[in-house]
Amino acid sequence: MRAFVTGGHGFVGPWLCQHLKESGDEVVIADPSMDVTDGPAVLGAVGDAEPDVVYHLAAQASVNSSWDAPVATFAVNALGTVQVLSAVQACSPAARVVMVSSVEVYGAVQEDDLPITEAAPFRPATPYAASKAAAEMACLQAHLGWGLDVVRARPFNHTGPGQTAQFFVPGMARQIVNAVTSGATDLRTGDLTVRRDILDVRDVVRAYRLLAQRGAAGEAYNVCSGQSVPLAQVLDRLLTLAGSDLTLTTDPSRLRPVDPPDHRGDPTRLHDATGWAPEYGLDQTLDDVLAYWRRQPPE
Repeated sequence: MRAFVTGGHGFVGPWLCQHLKESGDEVVIADPSMDVTDGPAVLGAVGDAEPDVVYHLAAQASVNSSWDAPVATFAVNALGTVQVLSAVQACSPAARVVMVSSVEVYGAVQEDDLPITEAAPFRPATPYAASKAAAEMACLQAHLGWGLDVVRARPFNHTGPGQTAQFFVPGMARQIVNAVTSGATDLRTGDLTVRRDILDVRDVVRAYRLLAQRGAAGEAYNVCSGQSVPLAQVLDRLLTLAGSDLTLTTDPSRLRPVDPPDHRGDPTRLHDATGWAPEYGLDQTLDDVLAYWRRQPPE
């Protein structure tokens, strides 16, 4: 397949492009300077790529940052998706589009409604979540109204080497590595009581390619493990793997205005459609993230 990837220079993008190439696909990566809200630029890029499949990853990906920049977040995530879909409809209407949404569209889910299935209603509680919900509606309209072959992926929390420290696992890993180097004794944390369904980025990108091959047009698919763990347990594993014993201190700046207590998903639809299952265990992922931060220059 000839693949066109937006957001190919972020965190997930390089892992996806590597997986696509290793699978024998021809990969065209959108120029990192391309503004996905710029219609003519996106139209030109899609037209030049002549793709069989478009992986739309380009986004403002931080929930925290979306509170400070809700308009910009909505523009990139929602209107940017509309521009990509419009370009595909104009230039490559037979191409499959795999649009990457987010577990955040589900918002705060009640315990009785766990695990979260794709039938759960949207309850976006953050600007980021609202922007992704709007992007999904644009995808559904493009499928129903234009007949585009669009599949929506809803990844739950995922991490791995190369993710920026603004996210929980790499942020804690960087602090731990720096503390070991500097002799610091404290570790600043946010709310560790919440539970998250955490995947390795390398499993996530495998799911995206499988959805490009076997997903049903117009459908949405949870990309998750089916298990959630408290962030306190994740942090404990990081500390154990690093051989470090630090004093935990709650940092108010790390507390979110809205933080759903549990995001445990149901991967049945994805598994049934593609045969996908996670291959990376949590400890391996955490160990790889720690190793990544050990290779970075000390702060």
